[in-house]
Amino acid sequence: MHTAYLLMGGNIGNREEYLQQASQLISQLAGRVEKSSSIYETAAWGNTNQSAFLNQAVQINTLLTAPELMTTLLLIEEKMGRKRLDKYGPRVIDIDILLYDQEVHATPHVRIPHPELPNRRFALEPLQELAPMLMHPILHQTIRELLTNCEDPLPVTKLTT
Repeated sequence: MHTAYLLMGGNIGNREEYLQQASQLISQLAGRVEKSSSIYETAAWGNTNQSAFLNQAVQINTLLTAPELMTTLLLIEEKMGRKRLDKYGPRVIDIDILLYDQEVHATPHVRIPHPELPNRRFALEPLQELAPMLMHPILHQTIRELLTNCEDPLPVTKLTT
């Protein structure tokens, strides 16, 4: 059994409902959701001319390998109506693997830990809620330390607990 930390986010339609739907599909197709963070709202990152995102981190237990998990998450995104038109564009749902055990993957299909994790407050805030002392397998800093050192200026607002 493997432990993976995922970040779900979206900024189109009923954002909270899509997070809930994604979590249910993850449980059905990828692995049991063990913990879910609060939901956070953040201004769009990258392409700022769009609606704010809601983000939530989840911890799952999965039998899937990291590449299998990535394939499954991409299928869930597609099933939910995700259209990959613009790299930082609006989306119904985006599901990223932030960490998978303490494994490191660097292939065109899977990059774990997520390469932008240390630079994105909107990912670190909810992840820190779930696993503040979890160690980044490359940087050898805890999630709490990464958040403390994160220079991302975008505010992250907790909506629910």
